[in-house]
Amino acid sequence: MKFLWDSALGLLVVTGGLLGLTLPFGKLATAAGVPAVVWAFVISFGAGGVLLGALLLNGERIRLSPHRLRYFFVTAAVSYAIPNLLMFSAIPHLGAGYTGIMFTLSPVITLVFSILLGVRRPNLLGVTGIAVGFVGAVMVATTRGEAGRPAEFFWVAVGLLIPVSLAVGNIYRTVDWPEGTGPIALAAGSHLASAVMLLAGILALLGAGAFGSLGGVPLVTVAQMASAATMFAVFFRLQAVGGPVYLSQIGYVAAAVGLLAGTIFFGEHYQLLTWAGAAIIVVGVFITTKAQSQTTTKAQSQAA
Repeated sequence: MKFLWDSALGLLVVTGGLLGLTLPFGKLATAAGVPAVVWAFVISFGAGGVLLGALLLNGERIRLSPHRLRYFFVTAAVSYAIPNLLMFSAIPHLGAGYTGIMFTLSPVITLVFSILLGVRRPNLLGVTGIAVGFVGAVMVATTRGEAGRPAEFFWVAVGLLIPVSLAVGNIYRTVDWPEGTGPIALAAGSHLASAVMLLAGILALLGAGAFGSLGGVPLVTVAQMASAATMFAVFFRLQAVGGPVYLSQIGYVAAAVGLLAGTIFFGEHYQLLTWAGAAIIVVGVFITTKAQSQTTTKAQSQAA
């Protein structure tokens, strides 16, 4: 366990796999009539509550300050509430597998934002990777979901906003990480902030009766809460060990799990162009990752 906690690759596989389970869980929930905003609340409340309980049992607590409160609520919005609402709203229209492919765009968009914000300077290989990833994204977008069931362009656009929001979160969490605060405390605080925001939206728009829909999927609800709590504890550790661009690659694992679950368990079928586009996106991200490692190596050699 100690080795896993310090291994970027191990953390990446675990986090991405648990994130991928969110897609089939979400499809089961929305098919049972659970509103997207309620299911997003389940994830944040479950993760935040379990992680807070673990902190308290360990004799720790979340220390509040203006900086930490800002971090909690900004992270809650761009990393959890918004992408989860987009994801669970899009799944019924795009399919779990197709929606999962959107996660693979997060590394490329994260790198673009890091370049634009001056966090990382581009090189030719990095620009090439971004261009390749963009071509793959266009190919996937044109297929518009499952084969024979093209979705409206609106829902494709909603799906494409998922990696944009995730990329913003990847950059923000690294840039504004509160000094001296551990990953479990940050995960708990951010998810509880997300739960508060989503609860306010549910009560204002749907009323308390909306939670009654969870009675139709009790086992899925418990499984999702447990999965989310585990995933986000590991997620923030991966952020600290691997950095924002490496973290964004959980999208590969999540997309693979989503595609397999959609194809095997839900009978989803996708066009060859969709699979080809997904493969090209992966190639683009491998190129951008290679560019990142070259830049890091160069910076380290110059510092030496």
